[in-house]
Amino acid sequence: MLNVFEVADSLVKHIQSNYPDEIAIIAYYGSYAQGTATARSDLDFFFIPASAAAYRHSLQFIVNDICFDFWPISWERAERMAAFEELNVSIIADCKLLYVRSEEDLNRFMELREQINAAASKGMEFIKKAEEQLRDASAHLCAIAISGSRHANQLTLFRLEAREFLVHILNSVSLLNRTYFTKGWGKNAEQISALIHKPDQLEALMQTIMQSGSCTEIRESCDQLFQNAIRLLTQQKELYNVGPKYTDRMKGFYEEIKGNFDKILTACEKNDYSSAYFWGIGVQGEIARALFYAEKGYWPASSDTALGVMELYTRLGFPDLSAILNYNNLQPLFEAVERLDILLEKHLKIQGVVINRFADINDFKLHLNRSCDEYK
Repeated sequence: MLNVFEVADSLVKHIQSNYPDEIAIIAYYGSYAQGTATARSDLDFFFIPASAAAYRHSLQFIVNDICFDFWPISWERAERMAAFEELNVSIIADCKLLYVRSEEDLNRFMELREQINAAASKGMEFIKKAEEQLRDASAHLCAIAISGSRHANQLTLFRLEAREFLVHILNSVSLLNRTYFTKGWGKNAEQISALIHKPDQLEALMQTIMQSGSCTEIRESCDQLFQNAIRLLTQQKELYNVGPKYTDRMKGFYEEIKGNFDKILTACEKNDYSSAYFWGIGVQGEIARALFYAEKGYWPASSDTALGVMELYTRLGFPDLSAILNYNNLQPLFEAVERLDILLEKHLKIQGVVINRFADINDFKLHLNRSCDEYK
């Protein structure tokens, strides 16, 4: 049986003897680093270049039918991995060092590992990264939905998209657990099972997605898993519902949105449907999102359904500008915006939000003078 480390050692000695200043770190990862290698396992090992010339040493080769991949990771990319911006964190966290050029290089590398260990305390940052993964998963979910029956190789397309969908879902789940997968896809079932925070039916839905030969089952299972993942993300967000109070979250909001109300009213008066369309629907969405944030303490995820975000807006009885919008008659929209203006200001005042509204210039000057007195 081939000793892969003899092969690696030959390459390392070649670098040391001929190019000692070009490479800072050489390390290996994967099954050999984790002690799970088999007779067919390849050796994945990487190097961190110390100069631009080092990239020429990248080499993919085969010895005795065993594959070797010696590839470069820049310090900048290694830093992104350590910050969980790239989710192959295990490459840096769990690799075994074969060569270090200097004590300075070793210290820099070990600082990356310390950063990985310390990252678990940054809960909200991980939640944001998890949300980005769900956003990517939703793109593949959409691709599944629109594939329909237009292609003869429909099952192939579904499986291709579903595989990418699962990768992003699992990445999101790992981030919500503030950890990373230490093994490759298909080999991490034990770690998935041990995760504390998981979407409902994660393993069962994954099994259906991976094993089913029915496009309908694959699509429905992906849909269900996505909704369960969104629910988990929302639950985790609520654990971090800290920070400003409602009054602070909505401070200055009405004063800003009032200008948009005026744009819609002007558009209606001029029978400018295009402006009324963009500003009217946009204002409704902006208010709904702000109310969501004010009540819950966090902004809705981009993957949240619009109907979920609209819940509080609807519950407060605010007019549905999107439904009222009519190309042939903008008067109902005009009246609805006037009513929304009154209702929003009233609601915010009931919640204790201070509205900076002044009757005239003299009233405004008095406010400025009072402000000066308060700072003295």
